[in-house]
Amino acid sequence: MDRFDLSFLHLRFLDIVDIILVAFIIYYIYNLIRGTIAVNIVLGLIIIYLVYLITEQLQMRLLSNILGGFVSVGFLALIIVFQQEIRRFLLLIGKNAALHRNKLWKTLLSGKKELEKEASFTSVKPIIDACKTMQSSRTGALIVFAKYFDDQYYQNTGEPIDAVVSKRLIETIFRKNSPLHDGAVVISEGKIKCASCILPVSDNIKLPPQFGLRHRAGIGITEMSDAVAVIVSEETGQIAYAKQGRVRMDVTFRDLEKLLTRDI
Repeated sequence: MDRFDLSFLHLRFLDIVDIILVAFIIYYIYNLIRGTIAVNIVLGLIIIYLVYLITEQLQMRLLSNILGGFVSVGFLALIIVFQQEIRRFLLLIGKNAALHRNKLWKTLLSGKKELEKEASFTSVKPIIDACKTMQSSRTGALIVFAKYFDDQYYQNTGEPIDAVVSKRLIETIFRKNSPLHDGAVVISEGKIKCASCILPVSDNIKLPPQFGLRHRAGIGITEMSDAVAVIVSEETGQIAYAKQGRVRMDVTFRDLEKLLTRDI
């Protein structure tokens, strides 16, 4: 049996790297738009382009000219249609680059041991105890755990606190009469960094319709960063846990303790 002749490929090492990078970008973009209405728009554009290619081959000039008009302005149309997704994509890249740059400077100036010392352990017990109290009293809460705290990203929309994590402080912040109860509490490096933070809201169309702004904000911040979020429902008292854009509902306190211990 004759072997397949693959000599026509002429793949260089840089070609392989190029293919891997393109595949990574496509996968990254897919994760960014997955579950949003943008997926349906992409499918529609792909169908239009395929129909255009077919009409070109069949020499259906009128239809191919009409579809060709869409294709010719395709790049501009993509920018207009996907302006929200492009904004999120660039924001995610820029924010993560800034966080890693700050981490690199701390490593170079202070050394690895000093950096590990700074990222002090966050005790989950006061958080679990506060969630138990807020669940029983039907107090809504949104607690975000950020691995790398970005002052500009969080504090520009909230009130800086920089206090040790405690059960009473968390309960006081989310008390209905508290001026800081709206928005999220951000915990990082073993401290409550800020409160009343306004977070980006997820536009995932697959989320249940009963999800309010608190749940959508908790999911939204995990879509755009490596943070995790704990949400206490004001209506039902249920505990939800969000990570990487996915949410786990009706979490028990034992499971919540395991999840927080693993992720923060």
